Amino acid sequence: MSLPYLTLERIQHFIQSALAEDVGEGDHSTLAAVPSEITQKAKLLVKADGILAGVALAQHIFQAVDEHLVVENFIDDGAAIKFGDIAFTVAGNAQSILSAERLVLNCMQRMSGIATYTHQLQSLLSHTSAKLLDTRKTTPNFRLPEKWAVAIGGGQNHRFALYDMIMLKDNHIDYAGGVREAIERTHRYLEENQLSLKVEVETRNLDEVKQVLEVGGVDVIMLDNMSPELMKEAVEMIGDQAKTEASGNINETTIVAAAESGVDYISVGALTHSVKSLDMSLKATE
Repeated sequence: MSLPYLTLERIQHFIQSALAEDVGEGDHSTLAAVPSEITQKAKLLVKADGILAGVALAQHIFQAVDEHLVVENFIDDGAAIKFGDIAFTVAGNAQSILSAERLVLNCMQRMSGIATYTHQLQSLLSHTSAKLLDTRKTTPNFRLPEKWAVAIGGGQNHRFALYDMIMLKDNHIDYAGGVREAIERTHRYLEENQLSLKVEVETRNLDEVKQVLEVGGVDVIMLDNMSPELMKEAVEMIGDQAKTEASGNINETTIVAAAESGVDYISVGALTHSVKSLDMSLKATE
């Protein structure tokens, strides 16, 4: 999967930080109870229906803990899973398997929950041209797996962080003194700093949409907390002058109406901030 933020360096940094948090100076429970020389095998048991995510990350985690652990994969990321499925097995040093267990499960359970909900919402949009986006409403230090899971589930990643896109939201506009002032200052900033970044502006009503169009030089206009009727009117007003994005309290009951208004994108913060993790366990096996 080609995602600009998904580099080996970033994956390894995430894993090392997470292992430092969880293992620290040592997994004393395992070191105390399990002989260091024995080898064992474990299976990743799926305990709920959904979309699988995190297999590739799990392989990186096992390798980071012990490069001699061997993972045999049976189900790939993005595949539909059901209760009782075995996603993979891992074999090797028993202490290493146990030390990696919780991080693997924490990542895969949350990632699979995100991928499952993303797939559910994206399927509701299949009769439209609207694309489902995530947001920056992610768990601190866990953004990489959460964004990755959205992509696995069939959604698209919005900006990864504050540095890779300009997004002028309501507070930016209010602090700047208005829509025109915020956009014009942004244009000067990009020119002065020789930056090439896309610019998106949040609008709260049709008057603000008109103001954005009057200034111009904007790639995406966000239609925030507008009714489907207002969004449709805004889309017609904007035409091909910018892409359009619906946002604000979008869920499974409101997303179809938003998509049918004709917007290009729909961003849903709940993809990452309100999902339920998918139940899984890592069980010893013969």
